[in-house]
Amino acid sequence: MYFGKIPTELDAEQVHDYLFYLQKKSKTPSQTYFKHCVYGLRFLLKSEGLPYEYLRLPSIKHEKKLPVVLSKEEVWSLLVHAKLLKHKILIGLLYGCGLRCMEVRSVRLQDLDFDRKQLKVVQGKGKKDRYVPLSIHLIRGLRKYIEAEKPQDYLFNGQPVGRGGGDFDSRYSQRGVQWVIKQVSKSAGIIKEVHVHSLRHSYATHLLEDGMDIMTLKELLGHQNIETTLEYLQIAQLESQQKFSPLDTLFAQCSQNLK
Repeated sequence: MYFGKIPTELDAEQVHDYLFYLQKKSKTPSQTYFKHCVYGLRFLLKSEGLPYEYLRLPSIKHEKKLPVVLSKEEVWSLLVHAKLLKHKILIGLLYGCGLRCMEVRSVRLQDLDFDRKQLKVVQGKGKKDRYVPLSIHLIRGLRKYIEAEKPQDYLFNGQPVGRGGGDFDSRYSQRGVQWVIKQVSKSAGIIKEVHVHSLRHSYATHLLEDGMDIMTLKELLGHQNIETTLEYLQIAQLESQQKFSPLDTLFAQCSQNLK
C-alpha cells in the first residue's frame, strides 16, 4: 500500500525506505511491529523461493532478560499451598525434574522408574530423550497419586469430554498447567511474576548453588548448547563467586568503630 506494489516487486532501497518510515512513524506502537515487518518480509520471500539477502534486512537483536527465579522457601510455599495432590505432583515434577510445560504434560506411566529413581523425558525440545533423577519425596507422592487417580497412560489426564463425561482428552492441557501455577502462586502470596518455566529456572539455579557442575546441569536440562546453560551462572549465588553489597561491610566495620 505504501509503494503501490506487492512486496516481491520491491527493491532493497524501497524496503529500507519503508523500514525507516516505520521507525520514525509517531504512531508505531513498539519495536514489536517493526520486527514482525522484517520477519514477515523474510518469510514471504522464502515461501516464494526468492532470495532475501539482497534486501539487506536488518538483524533483530533479541532482548536480553534474566529469568525469574524462586527461592527455595517460595518453592516450598507453592507445594504447601497446592490443595490438590495432582497439583502438588505437577509442581514437584516441574521443579524437582526441571521439566518444560510440554514435557510434564507428556509424562507417561512407562516413563517412571521408581527402582532406579529416574524419569525418562521422551522427545523433549530438540527431539532428544534424556533421563533426570526422581526425588524419593516425589516418588512417594507419585505412588500415592497413581493409586488414587489410577491414570492409564499419561500421568496427567485432560478434562472429561462428551456428554457422559467418561472419556478424557489424552493429556493435561497447556492452559491447565499454566492456570495451576498462577493460582497456586497467588494463594502462596508470591508477588514475583511466576510462570511454568520459572520452576525450571529455579531448578537449574538451585542445583548450581547446591554444587552441581555446569556440564551435568546441561545434560539434565537437555540443552543443546552450553551457552544456554551458562546463563544460569549470572543468577546463581555461588560461594566461589559470592556477591554482596558494600552496605554489609560498611555496617560491620562502622558499628565496631562506634563500640
